[in-house]
Amino acid sequence: MKEKKKWSVAYICLIGLMAALCFVSNYIQIPIPTPMGNTRVHFGNVFCLLSGYLLGGVGGGLAAGLGNFLYDLTDPRFIASAPFTFAFKFAMAYVCAVLAHCFNGHAKRVWQNIAAGAAGALTYVVLYLGKNFIEYRFFQGMELQAVLVDVTAKAPVSLFNALVAVTVAVPLTYALQKALKAAGFSSEKMHSGQ
Repeated sequence: MKEKKKWSVAYICLIGLMAALCFVSNYIQIPIPTPMGNTRVHFGNVFCLLSGYLLGGVGGGLAAGLGNFLYDLTDPRFIASAPFTFAFKFAMAYVCAVLAHCFNGHAKRVWQNIAAGAAGALTYVVLYLGKNFIEYRFFQGMELQAVLVDVTAKAPVSLFNALVAVTVAVPLTYALQKALKAAGFSSEKMHSGQ
């Protein structure tokens, strides 16, 4: 019989801390108007990837999803999309974590982390732009050309956010891994939730 792994109190606290950082980092932003509303350059995705690198798949996904979900609830423009944000940011951190920690990488190999971060960030971009396309085209009944103009305007900003997230999160991961290791948390323990 397989023994269930239990999360330690310290690990749960780290999930909460990373969720808070995901929440707060969304306020560091530059709004960019598009034909159908605003998009923005922000630092929220940096901490989503960082959550995946440091906490592993489920823990990192929860931190990223919860932090961004709560941010959406504080802004009337984003309240309706909060459940999608939870799922998409969870997926972003989860994909990043699975790839960064596979093959005993434990988020310590530079190229593996870059590839994992890029995959996680691109997962989010595809989900976000796909949601916008489906919402505007099929639920709001907008013309295809208008929807494509909006998605085309949001794509470069989303890709720029992805690039910034990977560029900042990878080196930050190494700095924080050293600090966490000094505090008694190894990457192996973090990934397993201990």
